[in-house]
Amino acid sequence: MSKANIFYAQSGGVTSVINASACGVIEAARQSRAVGRVLVGRNGILGALNEELIDTALESKRDIAMLRHTPSGAFGSCRYKLKSVAANRLEYERLVAVFRAHDIGYFFYNGGGDSQDTANKVAQFSQDVGYPVQCIGIPKTVDNDLPFTDTCPGFGSVAKYVAVATEEAGLDVASMAASSTKVFVLEVMGRHAGWIAAAAALAAKSKGDPPHIIILPEVAFDPARFLQKVATTVAKKGYCVIVASEGAQFEDGRFLAESGGVDAFGHAQLGGVAPTLVDMIKAKLGYKCHWAVSDYLQRAARHIASAVDVAQAYAVGEAAVNLAVAGESGVMVTIERQAGIRYRWRVGKVALSRVANVERKMPKSFITRDGYGITTAGLNYLRPLIQGEDYPPYKDGLPQYVRLKNQLVPKKLPKFKMS
Repeated sequence: MSKANIFYAQSGGVTSVINASACGVIEAARQSRAVGRVLVGRNGILGALNEELIDTALESKRDIAMLRHTPSGAFGSCRYKLKSVAANRLEYERLVAVFRAHDIGYFFYNGGGDSQDTANKVAQFSQDVGYPVQCIGIPKTVDNDLPFTDTCPGFGSVAKYVAVATEEAGLDVASMAASSTKVFVLEVMGRHAGWIAAAAALAAKSKGDPPHIIILPEVAFDPARFLQKVATTVAKKGYCVIVASEGAQFEDGRFLAESGGVDAFGHAQLGGVAPTLVDMIKAKLGYKCHWAVSDYLQRAARHIASAVDVAQAYAVGEAAVNLAVAGESGVMVTIERQAGIRYRWRVGKVALSRVANVERKMPKSFITRDGYGITTAGLNYLRPLIQGEDYPPYKDGLPQYVRLKNQLVPKKLPKFKMS
């Protein structure tokens, strides 16, 4: 009897280390005698629905190894949320039909909360229809908002990028403050959780260093109090560096800035917090300001990735294979922080049903009383996650990244019409 194949897919916004997880999956599968080939969905779960399955067996050992230091999604990702079985049973039947046609017995979904929800639904449905597929969730999100895992692969590298950018931009603003720019605002990702913005606090080497103000979604934004803080900082320091989460909200829950429309998951499209804050400062205080939006740069910056993050991303991919071979299903791989002064971690697991659609926000103990800074406890949590450098190889002054063949296996089923 042939060994069951693995279906692996990347989902949601990509990161600088998601391909390290793919590398962990593929290399572990190649070393195992218990599993067959690793087939990958082109553009995430859409690859399964459209029966567009990439055969990783056609990729060289060298190219697969290069995934470890290549950013973004090597196989394509998507923002596509499966509805409930009751709302769209045909999609689930299609997934099982594709899995059956290609001898797929394992489904590894690499993504955030919505992705873990999808993996959980597929695990339950496949069991109900008599073709049980072992479903393992592989955590990935720069937002760091998945519960039951100490951190999420992708976050440590974004945190490192934002901390470095804040320190360097702070030095720039300080140089120009006497005769020019007084305020700089950096907008970072984070819809409902302020972990990325919080990481900017790691830039401060001494008390009073930038960032002077951090705007978090967890703290209701008060315009008058904010402007007073900016004015006081400029009067005292000569300049003010602000790091703002895109998900900053007023007390009534309205976002400071929405770009209009919603994404495929039904989330409001965010963007524009930095210019909104700058307009506010200019109108009320008259300071010359500059702003920047880190956007895709923060999550694609593999050249400055955290070595801890890369190691964890690889480990959760490898662990998914090991868990599946051991008979596990319906679980997500987790990262567990070990007790002690020295930072140590290991992989664990948690039921997908406990993770799906649950957001972990910044605890109050990590936020200073005034709401604009990060406590010692918060810094102690964050600092280990950005440690170490894992530079990609360079040639002619630029990093060398891999582009795979991504050759599809032949289709066996009729075309599926997406609803």
